[in-house]
Amino acid sequence: MELIQGRLILRPIRYDDKESLAKLANNKKIWLSLRDTFPLPYRIADAENFIEMTKNFGSWRVFAITYDYEFCGVISLILQHDVYCKSAEIGYWLGESYWNKGIASTAVSLLTTYGFEDLALERIFAAVFSGNQASIRVLEKCAFRQEGLFRKAVFKNNVLLDELRFARLKGE
Repeated sequence: MELIQGRLILRPIRYDDKESLAKLANNKKIWLSLRDTFPLPYRIADAENFIEMTKNFGSWRVFAITYDYEFCGVISLILQHDVYCKSAEIGYWLGESYWNKGIASTAVSLLTTYGFEDLALERIFAAVFSGNQASIRVLEKCAFRQEGLFRKAVFKNNVLLDELRFARLKGE
């Protein structure tokens, strides 16, 4: 399955993405904004493991972000369970050379539409570490609203950070 808007395509991650994935992901600036399950350094073996895991993530919808047919990052929806079954968490990252080009906003918009229209979700949310102004701007451009602030909720790189929670409801 592919989601397409202009020169941007969201498609399944493939094994031939592993070198690009490892090269782009091996970046401390990216790592600082993601959960610690995202390794640093990020090696080819990490890329291979991630690609293999995406095939078994039953409740995850994981896509490669490509622009002009070049791999430039990853975006996913994590479907929630039980009483939260109409919600999903969106997460994403882009290689640094692709920042400030509107790629993340387009990818978030495409995946949000897919979640509402094809997966029958009612709510999509994102967790952002304090200081990640670029991600906050992306979410706001895509009509996500800040719903909460969790003070000192994240311990990353030996620093306590706040977590901001954004969400968008179907029809907004």
